[in-house]
Amino acid sequence: MKKTIFLALCLLPCWLQAQTEVIEQFYEKYRQDERFSRVYISPKLMQMAGGFLSSNMEQEDKDAENLMELITRIKGIRILSAEKIGGLSLFDEAMRDLKTNLYEELMDVRDKDSSLKFMVREEGGRIKELLMVSGSTSEFTLMSMLGDFTYQDLNMLSENTNLPGMEEYGRAKKQK
Repeated sequence: MKKTIFLALCLLPCWLQAQTEVIEQFYEKYRQDERFSRVYISPKLMQMAGGFLSSNMEQEDKDAENLMELITRIKGIRILSAEKIGGLSLFDEAMRDLKTNLYEELMDVRDKDSSLKFMVREEGGRIKELLMVSGSTSEFTLMSMLGDFTYQDLNMLSENTNLPGMEEYGRAKKQK
């Protein structure tokens, strides 16, 4: 029994890495497709943004200081989106490829013409990835934000930044 538990614990990082790879593979699969727009924001750009905020903030602005520190903890953002496309079938494909048991669902909104799902992947009580998948009869969006966050951090990002996906997160949080 101890060997089985030890083996499972040793393989857990591989399973988690595999899920990140599923998102990357989905992104790569459609990245060259001309119907899609893609965005990748690297950790280095997030560090630069944090440095820019730091150099332009007032000395005693604690909120700006917290936001600056939070932005530097973002390890990357990937966005894949398309308009005038059958987004519901892409939504289903993404959900089928993704092993959702490694993600905790924050919100699932479905109606006849659209689906929206927010999920997080946690490790040790910290959010390592915020994932948004959205599809409708005419649009599709996948957004993955990697980092090291708390739920309060995500709320702060949605309220105080224009980072991709945060506007939808803020709207979804209010609807919940």
